[in-house]
Amino acid sequence: MDITDLFWDLAVILLFTKLFGMLMRKLGMPQVVGMVIAGLLIGPAIWGQFGWWSPVNPTGSEKDFIDGVAEIGVVLILFSAGLETDVKELKRSGLVSTLIAAGGVIVPMGFGFLIAVPFLGGFSALGNSHVLLDAVFVGVILAATSVGITVETLKEMGKLKGRVGTTILSAAIIDDVIGIVVLSIVLGFKDPSANPWMTILMTVLFFVCAVAIGILLKILFKKLSEKYDHTRRIPIFGLVVCFLFAFSAEKLFGIADITGAYVAGIVLSSLKDTDYIDRKVDINSYMIFSPVFFANIGIGASFEGFTLDLLWFGLAFVAAGILGKIIGCGGLAKCCRFNWKDSAKIGVGMIARGEVALIVTEKGIAGGLLGPEYRVIVVMLVLISSVLAPILLKLLFKHDDQLPGGWKEIKVSPTEPNPSAEETAQSNGLSGNEEGKNLSEKNPAQNGV
Repeated sequence: MDITDLFWDLAVILLFTKLFGMLMRKLGMPQVVGMVIAGLLIGPAIWGQFGWWSPVNPTGSEKDFIDGVAEIGVVLILFSAGLETDVKELKRSGLVSTLIAAGGVIVPMGFGFLIAVPFLGGFSALGNSHVLLDAVFVGVILAATSVGITVETLKEMGKLKGRVGTTILSAAIIDDVIGIVVLSIVLGFKDPSANPWMTILMTVLFFVCAVAIGILLKILFKKLSEKYDHTRRIPIFGLVVCFLFAFSAEKLFGIADITGAYVAGIVLSSLKDTDYIDRKVDINSYMIFSPVFFANIGIGASFEGFTLDLLWFGLAFVAAGILGKIIGCGGLAKCCRFNWKDSAKIGVGMIARGEVALIVTEKGIAGGLLGPEYRVIVVMLVLISSVLAPILLKLLFKHDDQLPGGWKEIKVSPTEPNPSAEETAQSNGLSGNEEGKNLSEKNPAQNGV
């Protein structure tokens, strides 16, 4: 391997992922979508079909190096996600968010399984364990939720801190935890010599050990924070924990390394220096590792096995992914006594897919589940769901600022005086006298009636 060739690859990857990330952000879409598209455009996936030169086409040891950098990227992404998890909020949301998250895993998984079976040989082929696991894995991909774009949309509308916004955020976090654990179990079953019950037992044992070690780590980091407050050694030790948890999860317990990284983040999520650790990790991640990971998905994509059948499968896959979240999460929200409109908001708020779906796909393909041509349909899901989620949310929230009877809610800045009755009346097209009269009629409770 000529090390100087890597400098070219990294320069092209970082330049194009940044440019396309900025473009997607301008269009109101997640930057990760732009990074994956950049990978498709600079890699051999498209140009190779015509025998043309592509800016990045790593092979052999060069590809191994980029794959290694990408793997570090995915571990850091999940570690950061764990650090940003609000454990207290999860406890507060409790049963309701857990039930909604469960619906957001079970229903899309079921839909994914059902649409995958006909394309993988039909129900008669399920006797083959490989086909069965592939069908289950399609469902696992659909179980993932990337709530980043939903959070940005809710922030923009000022709805993030409401009951619906909090429920969406909490359910999405729980949803991803469940999805990552299920992925670990499915990958464990992929090994023909693996005992299914042993795989489940090792998964449970990992979490038990993680909790026990996590308690000790919290005590240790608390003492380190008191002695070395906001020093670089704290995030370095945090990274040590991240990589050790990732290593132990994969090598000692036989579950996905990303599960270990995510749990490591949760373990360190309520420290005094958690935000400081997260900032430092994020710098390392977004500067090089994360762009390489997302670009590598596009670079490694292949259209060689892409057929008309795969296109139809992709469309069915996208429909199952969107409807599965709306029905699963929205339906459970209705069972939890949300009204129909709020239930629809919660269901729609969970449809967006992004980095987690891409991460799950990559881990599965690397583990021998499905072929690389299936990356394309996951990119389709990410693109379509990322566009639909903010549009549908804005439509559902559109009339929320309307009071009964067609009155408009007047939003007042804390630094500005309250509007006079006359100003309020004028905003609703009435005179001051008419305003007083109509308020008496519309709000009898406020007038002692």
